[in-house]
Amino acid sequence: MARRLTPWRWAVLGLAALYFLVPLAASVVFTVDDPDGISFDAYTRILSTGGFVSSLLLSLELAVATIVVVLLLMVPAVVALRLGAPRLRPVVEVVCSLPLVVPPIAFVAGIVTVLKWGPDHLSRTPLFQTFVAIQNPGFPVVLVLAYVVMALPFVYRALDAGLRAIDVRTLVEAARSCGASWPQALVRAVLPNLRGALLNAAFLTLALVLGEFTVAQLLGYQPFAVWIYNAGSDQAQMSVAVSVLSLLVTWALLLALAGAGGGRNRTAPSRG
Repeated sequence: MARRLTPWRWAVLGLAALYFLVPLAASVVFTVDDPDGISFDAYTRILSTGGFVSSLLLSLELAVATIVVVLLLMVPAVVALRLGAPRLRPVVEVVCSLPLVVPPIAFVAGIVTVLKWGPDHLSRTPLFQTFVAIQNPGFPVVLVLAYVVMALPFVYRALDAGLRAIDVRTLVEAARSCGASWPQALVRAVLPNLRGALLNAAFLTLALVLGEFTVAQLLGYQPFAVWIYNAGSDQAQMSVAVSVLSLLVTWALLLALAGAGGGRNRTAPSRG
């Protein structure tokens, strides 16, 4: 691969590396700079600040739930769209792209309006308890629902690109001719060939959930992004240290997810 890189491409890669790494390095230097020398006090204070572990775990739980829900929703939808209703594809594209054009403030205002229906109109019905349950601060399901909507554009594009690279109709027909049901054909024939697309969709959703701030803040919850803002609002050095730590945590999770997917690809059983 290195032989195929021309000097021009090396220059572009070098400029890109400088663009990303120089601000990060400057931020790290700022966090450890001390009149007496190098000090990691800003990072130790983060770990001792209350809410660090609980907010990070909450964000991870929200991310896992969002990934599961959005994939369960979108994978059958895009496969059915390609097999049975290709004419509806423009409609689905427009619907899945709407979260990109709706401002988060307006999105949160709509969520709050819907949540107010519980006390105002459903207080004497069993459905009222559902409105209460999805707003549980321990695990706010309402955030999962909001993140699923926000992740639709990225997940749809990732899955659509993956389906374009394979012959879905032939795979499904072959599985059906072997006696598989429609769910079995989807799980055993289509999903193994969409592993890369599923991994990309999980990447994008994880990054979205870990970095989302506006919806969670306005709804009154404290996942990791909101905790970062609250913890670093008083001290500049600690604020930058929290941002650097958040970036490193996100990178570590993405690399772990990539390693898990790559490990499954390399450990495919050999035959013969």
